[in-house]
Amino acid sequence: MRCPFCGHGDTQVSETRESDEGDVVRRRRRCQSCDKRFTTYERAEIALPMVVKKDGTRADFDMGKLRASMTLALRKRPVSIEQIDAALERIQEKLLSSGAREIPSTKLGEHVMRELKRIDKVAYVRFASVYRSFEDVDEFRQLIRDI
Repeated sequence: MRCPFCGHGDTQVSETRESDEGDVVRRRRRCQSCDKRFTTYERAEIALPMVVKKDGTRADFDMGKLRASMTLALRKRPVSIEQIDAALERIQEKLLSSGAREIPSTKLGEHVMRELKRIDKVAYVRFASVYRSFEDVDEFRQLIRDI
């Protein structure tokens, strides 16, 4: 680790601690050249797949966008933040366990719909009505019958 003060490349770790959750490692370091101390943090890098949109463009997976779309569908519904977080966690785990480097936006939408159907049927219908772009009322009726 390079010293942020003098740029020297040789630093010594004097103390290492894990966070309470165990997802971050904090290290106190001392520069061998200027003798100044500083702290570094280590976190696991999670490689989520790129999202391939309908028009073929690619975008980084954005948990914020996913949370916003689910929150919009769940607006004014009796669903806790913890339930939303758990659903987002399940989606993220599916993406990570798949090992895919890319995921079509349609497949990501299906994951969201499955989670919404599980936690709130009204939110599921709201999301599906926008996501599937129904052409007529009969398609909408069929979705509600399927629930």
